[in-house]
Amino acid sequence: MRKKIVAGNWKMNMDYEEGLSLFSEVVNMVHDEVTGKQHVVVCSPFIHLHSLAQLAKGNARVSVGAQNAHQAESGAFTGEISAKMIRSTGAEYVILGHSERRQYFGETNELLAKKVDTALQNSLNPIFCIGETLHEREANRHFTIIETQLAEGLFHLDAEHFGQIVIAYEPVWAIGTGVTATSAQAQEIHIFIRKQIAGQYGQEVADNTTILYGGSCNPKNAGDLFAQADIDGGLIGGASLKSRDFVDIVKTFN
Repeated sequence: MRKKIVAGNWKMNMDYEEGLSLFSEVVNMVHDEVTGKQHVVVCSPFIHLHSLAQLAKGNARVSVGAQNAHQAESGAFTGEISAKMIRSTGAEYVILGHSERRQYFGETNELLAKKVDTALQNSLNPIFCIGETLHEREANRHFTIIETQLAEGLFHLDAEHFGQIVIAYEPVWAIGTGVTATSAQAQEIHIFIRKQIAGQYGQEVADNTTILYGGSCNPKNAGDLFAQADIDGGLIGGASLKSRDFVDIVKTFN
């Protein structure tokens, strides 16, 4: 059985005290209310990582992740954070290739392949984001875009290392817009992603790969999305900033 994961992406929100307060609420609510085997990952700004990891220590249900990592092990890269630094905080996951990183910071598939390698070398589990823009979907290029992002960003890995990857499909046209892909649209893409993985690594690896949906997922639509056979959870943006909404999404798997 592949792992069911609900990951929160706080993006550039929450000062230090606000982050600790929100995470403490989430941990306590998960402890009291979550009865299934789903796993929770909170991806915070760098300033929170060590403190959140300490709060999550010994909690088998909740992990901490970063939102980005540099591709180099170390060096003269002022303002950047390495995968080794992230791992030293106690964080276990890192989001790579989020559409905002691709759009605003020009991250390419080639660069992201290097970031994936560095993350894996430092025992971090990448949450690797892929997805198409509205223009690409309207041009009927969404399958080609997804295929290219997978091939150039991930398919250089051997099967063992690929097994550490969590994939997040994020239709860029649905991020922060309030528009959500229908459950049928999301499932169609998730099936396609799993078929691409099967073609590269075989059906067993594909069946064991966790694929998340990210794109305006909220407590009202999570049930329909997570009920789809190939959707294994969500990468949650805005709703992860409210403990009640976030945990209600997590509880969808109860």
